[in-house]
Amino acid sequence: MITSIATAQAVPKKMCVFDLLGANGPFFAQMKDYKTVALAWGVELELKPYTSERVAAEDFKAGLCDAVSFTGIRARQFNSFTGTLDAIGAMPSYDHLKSVITTISGKKAAKLMFSGPYEVVAIYPAGAGYMFVNDRSIDTVGELAGKRIAILDSDPAQVEMVNFIGGSPVSASIATMYSKFNNGSVDVTYGPAIVYEAMELYKGLEPNGGIIKFSLVQLTIQILIRKTDFPEGYGQKSREFALSQFDLGVEQIKKYENTIPAKMWISVPEVDVTGYLEVFRQSRIRLRDKGIYNGKMLKLMRMLRCKKDPQQPECTAADKE
Repeated sequence: MITSIATAQAVPKKMCVFDLLGANGPFFAQMKDYKTVALAWGVELELKPYTSERVAAEDFKAGLCDAVSFTGIRARQFNSFTGTLDAIGAMPSYDHLKSVITTISGKKAAKLMFSGPYEVVAIYPAGAGYMFVNDRSIDTVGELAGKRIAILDSDPAQVEMVNFIGGSPVSASIATMYSKFNNGSVDVTYGPAIVYEAMELYKGLEPNGGIIKFSLVQLTIQILIRKTDFPEGYGQKSREFALSQFDLGVEQIKKYENTIPAKMWISVPEVDVTGYLEVFRQSRIRLRDKGIYNGKMLKLMRMLRCKKDPQQPECTAADKE
């Protein structure tokens, strides 16, 4: 009865939803749950699946949908603060990511969710991004030099990173980067554990490849709205709801990670971890100085990292983020 009353009073809105697997994918399923809850906030969402997040972003910009759900990397063009959550090497674990999302989902941080006509109304974990390599001997940054690495053509940060380590960047979209890996056009790609099965990456990993067990990036799915089209207070309710779903999301992500055969994982030698972290840190600083990463978000993430592990060299570095 309550649901039918809410539906009768709800304002209809269209939402573009990016999911590599379209209407059958996990992120689309997540948005179906979100749609149900949004009724209580006075909005009835009509979900439209997209397998191209570039097209989803363009349709959102053009006003063909009132809300959109896609990766934080794509969200950066609309809000550099939340779009910097997906910065390379900035969040070592799901625990770190939860801390920062908790911090920015509160009412005090609400103003940072606004940028022009847009508002970020939800941030969900999408999984740690791992490097998939076709040669198991690639387990240090130095060994990536000269390798063909698939990068998202929508993300200048990835171009910068690959050039810095001496790799050979090969431009791709999310839709094509995995097929390029499977057919041997690139030596390295990256993504969350879900793509192992969904994009059949085991094909590109055979016979000598593997997945480097080191979180390159914490990927997120973010929901943005055109704020004037939604009821007052919608964004805050939505952000608090998304935060309440964080642990459930990570639980699902870990199920995907645990389905990958143990033999596929490549451990990074402990002695090389510090090197990885410093390469990523220098990259983030350069990208901040170029205006690609948001300095305020980088500083917040650095403070959270150092709170959890004050012994890290970056915590006393002269060139802090």
